[in-house]
Amino acid sequence: MLPAKAYAAPAANVPLAPFDFERREVGPHDVLIDIQFCGVCHSDLHQIRDEWGAGIFPMVPGHEIVGRITKVGDHVKNFKVGDIAGVGCMVDSCRTCPSCLDGLEQYCETTGIVGTYGGTEKETGRPTYGGYSNQIVVDEKYTLKVSEKLDLARVAPLLCAGITTYSPLRQWKVGPGHRVGVMGLGGLGHMAVKLAAAMGAEVTVLSTSPNKEADAKELGAHKFVVTRDKEQLKSVRNYFDFIINTVSAPLDLAAYLNLLRRDGTMILLGVPPEAPQVHAFNLIARRRRIAGSLIGGIAETQEMLDFCAEHNIVSDIEIIDIKDINESYERMLKGDVKYRFVIDLATLNN
Repeated sequence: MLPAKAYAAPAANVPLAPFDFERREVGPHDVLIDIQFCGVCHSDLHQIRDEWGAGIFPMVPGHEIVGRITKVGDHVKNFKVGDIAGVGCMVDSCRTCPSCLDGLEQYCETTGIVGTYGGTEKETGRPTYGGYSNQIVVDEKYTLKVSEKLDLARVAPLLCAGITTYSPLRQWKVGPGHRVGVMGLGGLGHMAVKLAAAMGAEVTVLSTSPNKEADAKELGAHKFVVTRDKEQLKSVRNYFDFIINTVSAPLDLAAYLNLLRRDGTMILLGVPPEAPQVHAFNLIARRRRIAGSLIGGIAETQEMLDFCAEHNIVSDIEIIDIKDINESYERMLKGDVKYRFVIDLATLNN
């Protein structure tokens, strides 16, 4: 076993603290990654509070991981020592169901995915521990190649926020001539703006906060609509081909569905605490659709990383010491971050 250091939540709703544990040995198909940076996702907060249930504690969060490979198994084909690599939200799946065979492992139909943290390793039965740690052992099939051309700290959030927004844009073939609305300008929303704009779409940020307009335009948005302003909202009725909804707070979907053109689609990425209510007429009247999307498969995540390297797209971040992780959660709840906290894991040794 490999000794490892991390920060972990000892139990639900208990602040994170230093934690020593053991990783499995590097198997024939595994790589060992010395973690350099790990993004702080809002789902980390949900899980350490056990708001989604079935949490495994102690819990080491973190699924936006980048670092350098320091060891490879004897049968590893696609990586070598010294490569920069990334790990996203999953480290395994059944590998044999139709979704896995289609490269859509995130929708694994047999066992479900093995989460990078909060899951159970299939071979050992031990809990998986995430990226708020100094190293991680991952099967090469669930490991991503990361370009050294980009700032690694700013690449880390691409492994969740990036692929979560890239996948639906690709699934619905968003490109030139499309009008895309982005609801919410946070970790997910700011990536949706950058990616949709890079794909050639006209991008409008839909926000309750007028003071975010300058930031939205700087990120690449072409238009900005203050949704609390009835006249501004009216100006984009029946306007959008797609709306990327990143909001996890309760809201009235009807007002936003009316912004879709005929055959328009709202894609849900956020998870509100209560199920939204929608009157069927809001859909029927314009043959509109509501859809959902979950992260992306391994091949598509690699495609996203390559696309971002080609177009020089990275996340806007604030780097933090790991000792400040609990404070960062409080700031995240207040929206006091542009747009993603990223932990510098070198600070784990301080």
